[in-house]
Amino acid sequence: MGRGAQSLARVAVIVRAGAAPLWWPGLLAAAIGALVPGLTGRRIGLLAGAALFLITAAVVALARGRRYAELAGGATRAGRSDFLQDRAVTVRNWRRGRRWWLLGAFLAAVASAFVLPGAGGMVLAGAGAGLWLKAVRIGRREQRDDALYWVRTDWVERGRPAGKRVKGYRTTGPMAGDAAPGGARRRR
Repeated sequence: MGRGAQSLARVAVIVRAGAAPLWWPGLLAAAIGALVPGLTGRRIGLLAGAALFLITAAVVALARGRRYAELAGGATRAGRSDFLQDRAVTVRNWRRGRRWWLLGAFLAAVASAFVLPGAGGMVLAGAGAGLWLKAVRIGRREQRDDALYWVRTDWVERGRPAGKRVKGYRTTGPMAGDAAPGGARRRR
């Protein structure tokens, strides 16, 4: 990298990186939990899990929405010397940094089935769905603004592209990088 160059990661990719590792283990934990009668019974546990799924998905999808909009509104153009991080690298870094936390969350969701069957898994799946919805919302803004939003990798603390250390976003044209608006893989 040249002088003054920054390593940039896509905002939507960082948000979307946690969706699948929460969604699939959450569904697995809910399925395992449905097999256990638990203290409250399967019916109550699964109904509570469905309600918790909706609440968690809504909370995660809407959390810090104003901060994302504020950072996107004040975004500046990325420089020629800035290094755009690949989608695969961003996803791999996010998941490697949280693999033990994800394993612990899965085990806690399975263990919670002995009290409220399926509910813990549905909370995990709801968090994954909420992250996916948030990435879709960012992707819609990217399409509307005809720009992709990037954040400096050294500002992203613990995988938060809208955290306190983030001072602003950078933008590129819609064809930059290897991810489509919203953080999905770009179709070839």
